[in-house]
Amino acid sequence: MGNYGDWLVMLIAGSLLLYWLYRAFYRWLHEPPGMNTKLLLSEAEDVREDDVNVQVLEKAGYEVTHGKYRIPLTIDLDGSTLYSRLFIDLIAEKDGKHYIVKTARERMPIDWTGSGVRDRLLVYALLMPNCEGVLFVDHKDSSIRTITFRFGS
Repeated sequence: MGNYGDWLVMLIAGSLLLYWLYRAFYRWLHEPPGMNTKLLLSEAEDVREDDVNVQVLEKAGYEVTHGKYRIPLTIDLDGSTLYSRLFIDLIAEKDGKHYIVKTARERMPIDWTGSGVRDRLLVYALLMPNCEGVLFVDHKDSSIRTITFRFGS
């Protein structure tokens, strides 16, 4: 009878291990892309439902998952230390794809040329390479522009 008990304990332990592995795989499969995303956005502000940019995105079928986030930067320049920050306005999701959101600002208009878009938005695509792209939201026009970067011709 002791042999039967040993097998029962092994069966229960094996079942628990399989369940734990299944849950870990499921969580990994359904989490937002990239470990950097998880680390960066752990301190993001809450989404403000009264934000007009959030309303424009939601009207277009996006789900805004994270609010504003500041990324502090320390820069070494010839032995001197400089400090700066990058701002991500929002993170949105649609059809299982994640997007970094930048919003239009009157004091910083964007030049809609290849070099203007590159200079202004490429850093965000490089910061979170597993995101589908960058959404540029202009609440005055209720417009959303989708920007993706591909390297090479």
